[in-house]
Amino acid sequence: MKKTSLAVAVLSLALAAAMPAQARDTKLMLPIAGAMADNDAKGRLGDSVQFFFGDQPTPKVVERLVTDSTSQKTNSFGKTPERACNWAFLSAMLQLQKRAHSVGANAVINIVSNYKNVPMSSATEYECHDGAIMSGVAFKADFVKIEK
Repeated sequence: MKKTSLAVAVLSLALAAAMPAQARDTKLMLPIAGAMADNDAKGRLGDSVQFFFGDQPTPKVVERLVTDSTSQKTNSFGKTPERACNWAFLSAMLQLQKRAHSVGANAVINIVSNYKNVPMSSATEYECHDGAIMSGVAFKADFVKIEK
């Protein structure tokens, strides 16, 4: 009887260990203004490309060039969720800027959060997913030339 109970206990532990672990994936809605004020984001992005989130009004669009997306992650170990998300936000913004330069755009408009290809549009907030070791931000946007 003891051997059976021990075998059942060992088997139960083995089965529990074999089950996939559920990774933490906390959805956060954070202020764009806060992310732009953190990590010298404004200084690092400069003013060569203008950015417009959600349905923010833009100057007249002269030419639509391309629609593209980016997904950036950062190590969140030892950081608050907001700090890690702001780093991922800046990485995503730098990628949008790099893409804008490569296609000759002077503005990125209609920027929407696009985590796992699920769009979320806001002029004031962005979506970040914070996990135990990684945080991620994904954006989709239109690259355009606007009147100066």
